[in-house]
Amino acid sequence: MATETKGIVFGRVELHRGVSRLNMSAFYFSAFITICLLSFVNLVQPYLLTEILKVPLAEQGNVTGTVLFWHELVIIFVIGLAGSLSDQVGRRLIFAGSFLVVAVGYVLMIQSGMVWHLVFFRMIFAIGAAGATSMLSTVLADYAVDRDRGKANGIQGVMNGLGAMTAVFILLKMPEWFKGGGMDAIAAGQATYYVAAGLALLAAVLLWLGLKGPSIREHTQPERFFELISKGVNAARDPGVLLGYGAAFVSRGDLAIVGTFLALWINKYGVTSGISAAEALGRASIIVGVSQLAAFLGAPLFGIMADRMNRATALAVTNIISGLGYISLFLIEDPFGGAMFAAVAVAGAGNIGTVIATQVLIQQQAPAAIRGSVIGFFGLCGAVGILIATKFGGWLFDKWTEAGPFVVFGLLSFVLAAWALAVRNKVRPVAE
Repeated sequence: MATETKGIVFGRVELHRGVSRLNMSAFYFSAFITICLLSFVNLVQPYLLTEILKVPLAEQGNVTGTVLFWHELVIIFVIGLAGSLSDQVGRRLIFAGSFLVVAVGYVLMIQSGMVWHLVFFRMIFAIGAAGATSMLSTVLADYAVDRDRGKANGIQGVMNGLGAMTAVFILLKMPEWFKGGGMDAIAAGQATYYVAAGLALLAAVLLWLGLKGPSIREHTQPERFFELISKGVNAARDPGVLLGYGAAFVSRGDLAIVGTFLALWINKYGVTSGISAAEALGRASIIVGVSQLAAFLGAPLFGIMADRMNRATALAVTNIISGLGYISLFLIEDPFGGAMFAAVAVAGAGNIGTVIATQVLIQQQAPAAIRGSVIGFFGLCGAVGILIATKFGGWLFDKWTEAGPFVVFGLLSFVLAAWALAVRNKVRPVAE
């Protein structure tokens, strides 16, 4: 009997045949730069609203929710299409092209003279964000064999954490650094956005050179475009896929409120206390950085856990941790105090665990022939979660309490944990 040829090993992760270490290295760079640039756009937005557009602090929650509502509405329509299209034209073209659009979006956003300009430019940016987000889970599922995907996603979580910390500790401090170098507030903001655009252009080039193209799949016949989308929807008949779609809704909403409302909360508190928007953004970078550091340290552990237990059970465990972290933010009175650091650390660790467990689950359940479609629809569910988190969260932020968005998604995390435990014995991995 012939012995099956195995793929090479990257670290402790076995790769599918035909995937090189260069391809995997390029993918992990994509995980770093995607999270860096897509989280930074929300983190830096309070500076744009305060210093460039002069939006009153009392209105910034609602304006932020409106901007992100339209951003996510575009993603809802684009992300599933990007995944399906990648099944036909290859992942590399979609991934690299997405970063070209991200670069254009950064250049345009800082030109905004009115809120509706920002809304329109964020919608352009969202096209690139949708393509890049869709490709992250899809390419990893292409590259790593199923039994090692927990570890592979754990490494991705580390790279995500490094990307987020780069956004927090370097990019987010640039307005303050540029102002310290003699620039006024507007010029400092423009320089910061142009740096982000340059990084997006660099990413497009490196991904085009480093990722495998045109497609990882072998001996498959092209299918009609909308048939692939339909298959992504129909795949929800599998309890594991349906759970993955629900988990995408919650986990992406979780990420959105951390990236959006945590920085907005700190900015509002700081400016109200009498410090400048640039200094408030610097304070926000420390607090958000604690959350990302906890995510960075927890990612490998959650990745190993996802390989060693039922993946629905892993999803339940991580959502319980995440829910506890978010609910605890409701008790915070002073966001500059020590209790805030403890709360965001728990929330950050739980959130990265939830993201990893969610991705491993959908990668396990997605049939290889329509993987792009299934993971594209998975991304669409996440976009709906972000849309609701940002629009409804913005209203809660202004009208109820700054911790309102976190409370709602903390409760949803507990609901998802209960769902995962209820169906865990029905979740059976599909064939590789």
